[in-house]
Amino acid sequence: MAPAWPWQKRPELTDGGSGRTLQTLGHGLDRADGGAVPLTIRRNKRAKRLILRADPATGTAVVTCPPWVSDAEAHAFAEKQAGWVHARLASAPKPLPFADGQVIPYLGRPHVIRHRPDARGGVWVEDNGNQGEIHVTGQAEHLPRRLADWLKRDARRRILPCVEDATTALGVTAGRITLRDTKSRWGSCAINGNLNFSWRLVLAPERVLHYVVAHEVAHIREHNHGPRFWALVRDLADDMDACRKWLRDEGSALFLVGPVAD
Repeated sequence: MAPAWPWQKRPELTDGGSGRTLQTLGHGLDRADGGAVPLTIRRNKRAKRLILRADPATGTAVVTCPPWVSDAEAHAFAEKQAGWVHARLASAPKPLPFADGQVIPYLGRPHVIRHRPDARGGVWVEDNGNQGEIHVTGQAEHLPRRLADWLKRDARRRILPCVEDATTALGVTAGRITLRDTKSRWGSCAINGNLNFSWRLVLAPERVLHYVVAHEVAHIREHNHGPRFWALVRDLADDMDACRKWLRDEGSALFLVGPVAD
């Protein structure tokens, strides 16, 4: 049975895509308390209409619109739905910063961050049954960066052998392997075989990480999502349906952990 996380699902955010320009307005959506929700306008040449999103990770509102829509039109569109934005942000789960005592997921299980200023050894994990612990040494102000760096290294350490196993199984060769932190996708495969993965996969169950690797490696042979592609993925990850469901249901919550994704 999956653990109960202290958050809810995060609203879907737009991808943006090519041709996007980003402008942050100097004003936002007025709130009853006299403050304002920062409003960002994203212009996308592929957009056919205006779309408003509320991003709880940053506490901002985002309007995606076609290039010909003016700032004034975009702001008026958002202002008409200001009540929805305020309600969405108020009810949204809060970000989970890297801090002493904070519970975060690691390999799909809850782990408590423990600051160990008097210890040595960098970062290490201890398993105490239902809830593990991640111990971080050093000064308190360095804890977020030190833990983030460790998680990224750990993600690479786990992803690389998975890529090697999958490429060997399919008889293909991967190019450069890069870890990033984007909101739009868990992984990607370029036409030259270069692979990109989100370091946040290390927060998910290992089977989900394996599935994402299988998905991207299969793209080296099949640059599409046709039947032959999915057959390859299933050969590499026979539980892919359950993993895809986990990502749909739980994956968005991982973006609330630690630093804000790009």
